[in-house]
Amino acid sequence: VSRSSLSAGEAGYVIGNLKNISEVTVGDTITLASRPAEQPLAGFQPVKPVVFSSIYPVNSDLYGELIRAMEKLSLNDASLSYEKDASAALGFGFRCGFLGLLHLEVVQERLESEFGLNIVLTAPSVRYRITEHDGRQWYLDNPVHYPATFRGVEEPYIRATIITPETFLGGLMGLCSQKRGVQKTMHYLDTSRVELMYEMPLGEILFDFYDRLKSLSRGYASFDYELDGYRPTELSKVDILINGDPVDALALLTHKSSAQLRGRAICEKLRTEIPRHQFKIPIQAAIGGTIIARETISALRKDVTAKCYGGDITRKKKLLEKQKEGKKRMKRIGSVELPQGAFLAALKSQDAG
Repeated sequence: VSRSSLSAGEAGYVIGNLKNISEVTVGDTITLASRPAEQPLAGFQPVKPVVFSSIYPVNSDLYGELIRAMEKLSLNDASLSYEKDASAALGFGFRCGFLGLLHLEVVQERLESEFGLNIVLTAPSVRYRITEHDGRQWYLDNPVHYPATFRGVEEPYIRATIITPETFLGGLMGLCSQKRGVQKTMHYLDTSRVELMYEMPLGEILFDFYDRLKSLSRGYASFDYELDGYRPTELSKVDILINGDPVDALALLTHKSSAQLRGRAICEKLRTEIPRHQFKIPIQAAIGGTIIARETISALRKDVTAKCYGGDITRKKKLLEKQKEGKKRMKRIGSVELPQGAFLAALKSQDAG
């Protein structure tokens, strides 16, 4: 029924003649142009993403379908934020902000099950706070935009609460210490259950923390956390180079102490995923101009001396030298084809350290 007004206890809707539903967000205040409200109604806070990751279609031809899927998904998930992104390795996609790891997994499942998309996600990262030399501060969530010089960097911390049976206490305390956690409290809820409270960096729980927590506790431990501000940190940007060329989709930001371990783990994983080519392929992890890890995929080699039966050894040497020169040329002009599985494998390998 058309009405001129709505009062307390009544439900209704307003037709605003909006061309794009994204122009309106949850918590907006509707007011009159003739008698505008001085301030919006209080109580609503804008959604603040915590975990960031880029989403790309496995087949770049399906980018249009990904756009439509993201638009539909955002209609009933106001906490999902996204903007267009592009990668030299994966093509066009979206840089997305999530409320946490569970939210990221839910969005991934919905895109695959409800919209039938086959997608690739880059390694999740948190939002760091960069302080420039002039005192200006800004937030960074993509390793690609990590600046070369700055005054300082801070990372988000969490206050983690773990409830576990006493039997698994030692292993879980060791895990939290390994993740740079600092124990704040510990008390017994009853004769067999213990509640631990830790302060630790949010970035440390993004990869293998849940899996190892459940493995060490045989599934009995529970984990919850809340954000606890920013603390100064020492970050390193690890670039992954394939045949000398950096792959932006594989770059990651990590604490200085674990950079070498994670770089080595990614290189080892990529070596098993990238198929052999006609030339040798070096896979390197680098911080700036310093190589911190390297793996090499050996070249496919044709037996050019197979038809040489007997005769002078110099003939075989000439054939091998000719093949060697040809491979040098191929290495200089050849490009490496990265399978989609390599990106997924690199993502899973970042549980190292």
